[in-house]
Amino acid sequence: MNNTSYSRRRFVRVLFACLLLFLGGCDSEDKKGQMVQKATESSPTLQAEQRPGTIVALGDSLTAGLGVDEHDAYPARLERRLQADGHNFRVINAGVSGETTSGTLSRLEWVLTMKPDIVILEIGANDGLRGIDPAVPAKNIREIIRILQERGVIVVFTGMKMVWNLGPAYTLAFNAIYPDIAKEFDLIYMPFFLDEVATVRELNNEDGLHPNARGYEKIVNNLSPHVLVAIDQFKRQGKR
Repeated sequence: MNNTSYSRRRFVRVLFACLLLFLGGCDSEDKKGQMVQKATESSPTLQAEQRPGTIVALGDSLTAGLGVDEHDAYPARLERRLQADGHNFRVINAGVSGETTSGTLSRLEWVLTMKPDIVILEIGANDGLRGIDPAVPAKNIREIIRILQERGVIVVFTGMKMVWNLGPAYTLAFNAIYPDIAKEFDLIYMPFFLDEVATVRELNNEDGLHPNARGYEKIVNNLSPHVLVAIDQFKRQGKR
């Protein structure tokens, strides 16, 4: 065998060996990638980290955002605030203008189809403005909260205060509903949804009752700390 023939055969063997190593490495990387993908798909913890949490903002026109664009209402503003701060939550606006506590209770099963992790409950103002006996909204709110808690939903409860022209006896009885229920159910509680917004002309629409975009910005500033408490509770329960 001459040197030229030997060199060629040696070159082919080396080339073949390198090719086997290369293909083996590719196969190994593919297997590693498949293993990582399967581990991710089968791990509840990783799935939970990837899935956004769901907050449902449940209430009346104050939640719906009557008089402002949808992106200026508090649910949309709250979602942007949370996500900017690194909290992977979406906020669904389930506010209905003109709704009473009875209306909220009647559509609660539909709300639960959204599978909320947290519900922000703002309701009762329309009951008060219609002069409904405070015992009625109190009973309805208790039932709403009972159902939500039975389903494992964390509730952020926001209080409401009634105007004094309905008479001091009625106003005091109505206003007492919220702190009493918050204490009874040990809720995350924002004492007054319209704190620092109600009666402030530049923070409300022309009707003087519904917040404008600036008013909702203030509401989100006041509400956010309570929502963060709920998110922390949600995480400590091992749901995220």
